[in-house]
Amino acid sequence: MEPSWLLGGAALLLLLLLPVLLALSPAAHFQLKIGFYCVLCVAASALAVPLCLLRHGGRTVRNMRIIKNIVKTFKYIYGLRFEAEGLEKFQVEGPCVIVSNHQSILDMIGLMEILPDNCVQIGKKELLYTGPVGMIMYLGGVIFINRKSTSNAKTVMSGVAQTMLDENVKVWIYPEGTRNGNGDLLPFKKGAFHLAVQAQVPVIPVVYSSFSSFYNPAKKLFISGKIRVEVLQPIETKGLKAEDVADLTERCYCTMRETFFRLSGLASEANGSTQGPQQ
Repeated sequence: MEPSWLLGGAALLLLLLLPVLLALSPAAHFQLKIGFYCVLCVAASALAVPLCLLRHGGRTVRNMRIIKNIVKTFKYIYGLRFEAEGLEKFQVEGPCVIVSNHQSILDMIGLMEILPDNCVQIGKKELLYTGPVGMIMYLGGVIFINRKSTSNAKTVMSGVAQTMLDENVKVWIYPEGTRNGNGDLLPFKKGAFHLAVQAQVPVIPVVYSSFSSFYNPAKKLFISGKIRVEVLQPIETKGLKAEDVADLTERCYCTMRETFFRLSGLASEANGSTQGPQQ
């Protein structure tokens, strides 16, 4: 169910604001669009909460379909176009770990554009207390972790592996650990790969092309644009052990980095030096 009235209302508001936007400086124009994006996220979350409660009664990964359909309308508001390849590779039986690059606050739109069924994200526990946004994440089945109370990636993911297997869900993780819009990939943290090895489930890499041509906070740039997405071949982890995690992390990093440059039209830079994964 797509709430077309939400899309229409947001589009009408943007139309009414257009004269103001055109008169503003680039910096003010950028900040206004970011501010509207944040308001839109809160409003969409507030809308989705009662829909999820009415449809499914509480916390369940099935609520992600409702959330996905609402967030997918955002691309029309901001003029974003997606070109996705390899979505059939999500058709694996049972749980898996999906890893993707993490560039900006717009990643949520890209995530929901291709999110497979029965898939949840991992989020830091603090997000649970962010009003409607935290509530809709909870209702959607997001797995919250307390990163401050753990000493290493293996410990962080041990409980997540059990939850993933018990609930038979796919888990989506950003292995860079933080947003990165510098035109490259940050070194990967090992948590996602410890999780896959502990649970003996495949890793599915997903790569989004660079946003820099249409979204660049340093240049106060936020315009329409096209995003290329590619789902890569699943990497099996059956038989791998803890000592294999570093090699698995590095292999996935190199493959995703090469794909990132290719999708972004920067293939010549893929031969540059790489940085190893972090703990």
